[in-house]
Amino acid sequence: MTKSASMTRRLMLWLGGATLLFWVCAAPIGALVMREEFDEVFDSALQRNAQRLMPLVIDDLFQRAHSHDPRRIGNLAPEHKEYFTYQVRDRVGRVLLPSHGALAQSFDDAPLRHGFWETATHCIYTEEVVSGTLFLQIADPLDHRREAAMEGALSLFVPILLLAPLSMAVIWVVIRRSLAPIEVLRQEIGARDGGNLSPIGMIGLPVELDTIAASVDRLLERLRTALDAEREFAANSAHELRTPIAGALAQTQRLVAELPQGAAKARARGIETSLSSLAHLVEKLLQLARAESGIGIADHAIDLVPTIRLVVDDFGRKPENAGRLILDIDGCATLIRKVDVDAFAIVLRNLIENALIHGLPDTPTTVSVRIDGTIAIANAGPGVPIPELQEVTKRFRRGATTIAAGSGLGLPIAAMLIQRMGASLELASPARGREDGFEAIIRISR
Repeated sequence: MTKSASMTRRLMLWLGGATLLFWVCAAPIGALVMREEFDEVFDSALQRNAQRLMPLVIDDLFQRAHSHDPRRIGNLAPEHKEYFTYQVRDRVGRVLLPSHGALAQSFDDAPLRHGFWETATHCIYTEEVVSGTLFLQIADPLDHRREAAMEGALSLFVPILLLAPLSMAVIWVVIRRSLAPIEVLRQEIGARDGGNLSPIGMIGLPVELDTIAASVDRLLERLRTALDAEREFAANSAHELRTPIAGALAQTQRLVAELPQGAAKARARGIETSLSSLAHLVEKLLQLARAESGIGIADHAIDLVPTIRLVVDDFGRKPENAGRLILDIDGCATLIRKVDVDAFAIVLRNLIENALIHGLPDTPTTVSVRIDGTIAIANAGPGVPIPELQEVTKRFRRGATTIAAGSGLGLPIAAMLIQRMGASLELASPARGREDGFEAIIRISR
């Protein structure tokens, strides 16, 4: 069975991944839009500068009309970084007035007509100065534009790199806080079982979960009512069945005592044996009904040692069990566990009875209680093959090597109740420390 994925993790991965994907897609789109806007700004700056330079260029050229040599503006300060360069050319392409740093080859690929032109290294704007006889060309290096676009793109990507982990953390916190009531409700529902049917009774839940909690409470109430009715029926049935069987058995025993030796007394003894077996079977069936009704875990922890002593003393008072049962507490004065005392007593009675019935009559059965919460019932007798150890916990299954009478329900009832108590049952044959026998080990966690 595969483990279900966490809703919190799934939401965090999907929302975080979608947010990161949107940002990663939005950043290049923003960079492209920014590049187009930068180009428009730079083109507009080229056109404005050309229009501002035209009056100055015309005035300067007409004042120096007698000279045919191109003039150049003086050198600027060395630390000055110049982006725009310009030159004035006549209609045959001769340079009349270049700016500082203007290279003729930068303008060679630009035609002498009005408008923008882009070369491999510059973006050039050409403006007619005097009716198509003079042309003012102003150039902006493309490296400058690429540098500005790159810096703008970095201004988009760097915040994404910094904010992406922060956004993931915020998404995680928000999801955790939003789904916290679901986790609490899940734990509360998971804690409910056959031994804990108390209402959830949670308040302050979101509207979406409040209906679920109320429905679960109603279901638990109906289940408690059904289980209580079943337990009451089992108790009433026990009283109604035990009384007539006990009365018939008593009358039969009296009849056996009054009859003389002969065939009639032998038949009466057979009836007595049958009634005893019927009483024993009824007791097992009632225990099975109680086990199936869900008893096992209690709401409060109890000390199991007094119950163990009481059950062992009850078996020891029977004449047929005299000297056959030894209780070994080993300094374990208390054994506090959260189990139902009736369920534990049923388990202990079935395991001890099974050990006494199938054990050797001249070797005592030992009930050991250890500090670690282990309770072991061991006898001496024929061993049980390993393949049969798992089969004997099924209903009406008995070991192939045993000849003792029995219903085949003792171990299945004990195994069912132990499972409902949240404990574990281990069967071993031969018993630990022996060469034969059978041992049942109960381990009850705290």
